[in-house]
Amino acid sequence: MVVDLDGTLVATDTLWESLLLLLRKRPLAALAAPLWALRGRAHFKARVAAEVCPDARTLPYREAVLERIHALRAGGAETWLATAANEVVANAVAEHLDCFDEVIASDAHSNRRGESKLAAVTRAAGDRPFLYVGNAVADLPLWERASEAACVAASPGARRGLSQRGIQADVWVPSERGANAWLRSLRPHQWSKNALLFAPLALAHDVTDTDALVRVAIAFVCFCAVASATYLLNDLLDLESDRVHPSNRQRPLAAGDLAIPAALATAASLAVAGFALSACLLGAATTWMLAIYFALTTAYSLWLKEKLFIDVLLLAGLYTQRVLTGAVAAPVEASTWLLAFSLFFFLGLALVKRYVELLQIREESSGRNARRAYRISDISLIETMGLASGYVSILVLGLYVSSESVTRLYARPEALWLISPLMLFWISRMWFLARRGQLDADPVLFATTDRASYLCGLCILAIGLLASTGVASG
Repeated sequence: MVVDLDGTLVATDTLWESLLLLLRKRPLAALAAPLWALRGRAHFKARVAAEVCPDARTLPYREAVLERIHALRAGGAETWLATAANEVVANAVAEHLDCFDEVIASDAHSNRRGESKLAAVTRAAGDRPFLYVGNAVADLPLWERASEAACVAASPGARRGLSQRGIQADVWVPSERGANAWLRSLRPHQWSKNALLFAPLALAHDVTDTDALVRVAIAFVCFCAVASATYLLNDLLDLESDRVHPSNRQRPLAAGDLAIPAALATAASLAVAGFALSACLLGAATTWMLAIYFALTTAYSLWLKEKLFIDVLLLAGLYTQRVLTGAVAAPVEASTWLLAFSLFFFLGLALVKRYVELLQIREESSGRNARRAYRISDISLIETMGLASGYVSILVLGLYVSSESVTRLYARPEALWLISPLMLFWISRMWFLARRGQLDADPVLFATTDRASYLCGLCILAIGLLASTGVASG
């Protein structure tokens, strides 16, 4: 039995995974990668493998293939791993699984793909018949030569090739359509966060300004496109860490449900579309704000998420940056009170997220908090800081209500005091739920499905309308 690696034994491509690791861990070496490619694919793979190697323990192995391997071994068959991946990667996988009698892989001089792989297999096998298990067009020569053929999630081109050559292949794992996987990776539920762009317009009482409202709506669409691009990029750079996370291991890219090249192309397309729309319809200022958001989120995905406390400060800053972008797009003046409230309020929520992650890791008893600078022993400190940040945001709200600027916007500013106990209840309840393990990792997303949060939001909206009653337009 001869088994391919990429796309067959594992539901991913180890070369693409290695390139993403290289970008994150050895960015200077990544700059030299195009030069390595000039010396051929085999040399390129060898140089990449010399720098980084995916963790064989975390790769998304196909259980159906592993079960067949163990069953055939139990029946006395030899099992070989034959792959175009570099020998460093192939040997790491073989050592981890401990179920292969021989490994055939690329080295610095030979790229074991297609005919080259077939030559290596037939040289080693001699006249003995073999079963070949693959998934791609490059596997067609081996399927044709093998005494038995099996395919795993075969590509459309591979299926056509099998049909045209009249090869009967046993389907071990059917090809899957990824519509649902794409939807989960783009995370449209996260777009609710971009509603913060409308906050400056609403608090300036300019929601009747149609032109400003349309501009902010366009900015919202641009932010959604760019945000989905950054979510894909984040998932691509977090493949290994997501696979050891209690819940993130189910993300489509971590699970191998989406191809890495397709995800990269989609991320690039979404980012280009968002920036092009902003540049054409909103102008340079808003586009620069969008670029700042993209740069900060990319830096977060690459490095800053691993920095103690900087990560949560940046998350809070990204929420505040949305508010600023809404003010620029409208354009209206962004209140310093609003920016201060946003910073403390969303810092508290970011700390809730880290708190919940640490709780999950503690319950899993894994002790692993990949790509995070926090330890299990930090839980109590994060809880204290998170509660303090949330309560400080309520203090900022109280100071705003007490300021003279409120009287220019609200006919009954004293009614705004009713918002404070509602916020106090919501923040405190969020932490109670977090401590009891009843809160999802992202508190903002939890709020979008929580009845109590909706009720608090409706009450705050009603209080704002009550306080605004009688204010003249402008």
